[in-house]
Amino acid sequence: MLTKLPARILHVFISIFFLSSCSFNKLFLQPTKIPFATQHLTMKSATDTELVVFSGAAHQPVFIKNNTDTVSYNFTIESMLYKSKNGNTLNGWLLKPKNTTAATTLLHLHGNGGCLLSQFKAISPLVEKGFQVFMFDYSGFGFSEGKPTRNNVLVDALSTLDYIKTREDIKNTNILLYGQSLGGHLATVVAAQRSADIEGLITEGAFSSHKDIGGHMVPVLGKIFVKQGYSALKSVKEYHKPLLVIHSTQDSTIPFFMGRKLYDAANEPKEFYEVQKCHICAPQFYATEIADKINNMLLKKQ
Repeated sequence: MLTKLPARILHVFISIFFLSSCSFNKLFLQPTKIPFATQHLTMKSATDTELVVFSGAAHQPVFIKNNTDTVSYNFTIESMLYKSKNGNTLNGWLLKPKNTTAATTLLHLHGNGGCLLSQFKAISPLVEKGFQVFMFDYSGFGFSEGKPTRNNVLVDALSTLDYIKTREDIKNTNILLYGQSLGGHLATVVAAQRSADIEGLITEGAFSSHKDIGGHMVPVLGKIFVKQGYSALKSVKEYHKPLLVIHSTQDSTIPFFMGRKLYDAANEPKEFYEVQKCHICAPQFYATEIADKINNMLLKKQ
């Protein structure tokens, strides 16, 4: 028989529930926001310091080391602004290899933290292998407007796919989704909804569902308080085009078993690529192997 809780105790319980729920769900999105009027900023790493100078309405970046030396990459960066269907203006970068015309575009969905400045080096080694990469900041990240919510992130990803398909330098290329970490979970959801618009899906260090990663981060309570919403584990069962799942056995952020769980639930054609090294570090250490696997994916769909 259930007994009625005193009103004061019930109020405290409800308050704890909602506060905990908000706290858990904020774990998923931890953006670095850049004020729109920013003209330059300093980026520090364990090995060096770079000055980034932004120019024009689209915040075109130039990277400078030692205060005087412009950093030269083997690819170009074109910064642009465009609208998401939620009304927010987003900032995107198109990375193109300098010495070849790319036949394949990777739409990159980055992880839950930072912004383009901190995320682009996690995918740029694949640009040096001949792919062009379009990457963007979700609402509330970097120069992108709006609030960082899970709903906005999904709308932003779908809107970005629509946007790149209007560009002459992208629409006639092979378009694949490449999602890292939270972006891998998100890319799976987008792929299931928009499979007709892509040729394949690559996930790296992705978690299987919001509740799964919540339960891993905070046992028991995480699974209770985290709202499920959309789920990669559910979506991957609805996706039937080529899939490459990449996950490191040394991943200390998203456990290896989640990559396997996502792969096991997926339909053929699919491949699991087990790597070592840190979370979403595969392009830095296995760019050649990943490029070969992506090209094989495209051959299989022909």
